[in-house]
Amino acid sequence: MKTLRTALFFAATLTLGAAPFAAAEGMKHAHDMAASQPMEHQVGDLTLSAAFSRETLPNQPVAGAFLTITNNGSEDDVLIAVSSPLAARGEVHEMAMEGDTMKMRPLADGLVIPAGATVELQPGGYHLMFMGLNQSLVEGEMVDVTLEFRNAGAVAIPFSILGKGAKSMDHSGHGS
Repeated sequence: MKTLRTALFFAATLTLGAAPFAAAEGMKHAHDMAASQPMEHQVGDLTLSAAFSRETLPNQPVAGAFLTITNNGSEDDVLIAVSSPLAARGEVHEMAMEGDTMKMRPLADGLVIPAGATVELQPGGYHLMFMGLNQSLVEGEMVDVTLEFRNAGAVAIPFSILGKGAKSMDHSGHGS
């Protein structure tokens, strides 16, 4: 009986032990597929790309998010609002020097996306802020974010969650 229990234990360990490796391979494959596909979205004359946020610590109350917006149209548009089920509130922010101090503040009138231009929302510059997070952001996952533009309207797009120090959606450093 003891030999049978030992054999069953080892069989279960080998079977269950393989599952995490198979799941990890599946996740690596899904990540590789996502990294190889362009993450561009169209809304009106705007092209939205490279949308990401960074993973957060448990119970962290805020997170920043970033993307690139290209206006292919002949008139300016304005990013006027942002929202996501992951947070109680979203705002469009800028980092700007006030005297000798860098300050972060919401853009009450939104962010102008000039006709024929590209605006990059990135760490240390224009960005999206989410306050009152109701979940941690986990590297490798995606979160839905809705962007509202004055002319183009609203669009919901997925944002990739990258590691804590990520500065862009650059995947060139990933091994194969």
